Amino acid sequence: MDFALSDEQVALAETERAWLAKNDPLLVRRPTIDDGPARIPQGALRHIAESGIIGLLTSDLGGTHVDLLVLCEEHGRSGSSVPLAELTIACRLLEQIGHPTLEDAASGESLTVPAVGSLEAPALHAGIEGTSLRLHGTTAPVTGLVDAQRVLILASTTDGTEVAAVVSVDAVTIRTLETLDLTRSWAVADLDLTLDTGEWSAVPAGTLAFIRDELATYRSTDAVGAASRLLDLTVEYAGQRTQFDRPIGSFQAVKHHCADMALSVEASRAALWAAAVALDGTDLEVRTRAVSAAAAYAGEGTSTTAQTALQVHGGIGFTWEHDVHLLIRRIKVDELLDGSVRYHRRRLISA
Repeated sequence: MDFALSDEQVALAETERAWLAKNDPLLVRRPTIDDGPARIPQGALRHIAESGIIGLLTSDLGGTHVDLLVLCEEHGRSGSSVPLAELTIACRLLEQIGHPTLEDAASGESLTVPAVGSLEAPALHAGIEGTSLRLHGTTAPVTGLVDAQRVLILASTTDGTEVAAVVSVDAVTIRTLETLDLTRSWAVADLDLTLDTGEWSAVPAGTLAFIRDELATYRSTDAVGAASRLLDLTVEYAGQRTQFDRPIGSFQAVKHHCADMALSVEASRAALWAAAVALDGTDLEVRTRAVSAAAAYAGEGTSTTAQTALQVHGGIGFTWEHDVHLLIRRIKVDELLDGSVRYHRRRLISA
């Protein structure tokens, strides 16, 4: 497949990178890193709302998944706490089901994040009883949930009907999780709800699978962004750190490490471009293969890149003050959520 970003997509990524550099999320996070989970800064929320990014996938703006991918990579690269993909996906879903909160969600007045059951240990259950929908169990981990006002729950019922319901966070129990990731908040929602007619909607078959593919793609994209930043930090450090009166970057072993990191990042990025193109397409089999291939490859590749970055940095990479550990932590959490490498390899074989 021949593919390249358009000039507009390149400019979109560059503009977002410039804003994130000016409003460095890791610098903002540092003073509160011991105070609890990372929260979404109001300035960042205002930025993505005023620039229209939250509504990017709605019919009014007509953005593509490739557009969203380049933005998510920049947020991963900067260590942003903004759940960009989740907010954007939720906004598109609100439009799909015709929910009245769409305008508030797109403008950032209230935050809605999507939640599904775990892929590998399902604990979210749904059933239709007459005209009511019964939801109980626990969602998969969701980033940004502690800052959201609403959660958009997607589930498949016992008879195979796929449903969506938008509920206030006050109606569920939010449990904040302690994870390796210090740059984002992660939480699950415990549900025990009975929703009447008008409080839930049936959605087309395949919607849940599509949402899972979106989340898997953008989780891996976030990791590639962080790995790209680690690559830049590692190359810069290798050119500055000296040993035996020579920059360590002049040693063949270090050169090979940096080259392996660059290859992994670029190949992972290319695989994710293919996944994003497939998400914009209509072929289910192509999408399944593209998403799982990208998630499996990028999941392993970014994790290896993170470990190599730590090795090249040596002792300074272990220090609390350096950004290396924050990016490694982020990549490690991305590797485990929305389908592990092992899960996507199994799915790819059976596709």
